[in-house]
Amino acid sequence: MKQCSFCSQNAKEIDFKNVELLKRYTSSQAKIIDPRHTGVCAKHQRRLANAIKRARIMGLLPFVKQ
Repeated sequence: MKQCSFCSQNAKEIDFKNVELLKRYTSSQAKIIDPRHTGVCAKHQRRLANAIKRARIMGLLPFVKQ
């Protein structure tokens, strides 16, 4: 099992304005990637999903790719 990248960096919060970071955790179809493939722990996966959803609502990330 991979080490959570957010735990290893001691990240307190995942900022929804950091689009480059969030794009790494979305697929080519703009879906949120499963934590089994990314190696993110459950706590940070929940925070990551909320950040991606906020970024979508603010218009920083697309809901779907065309």
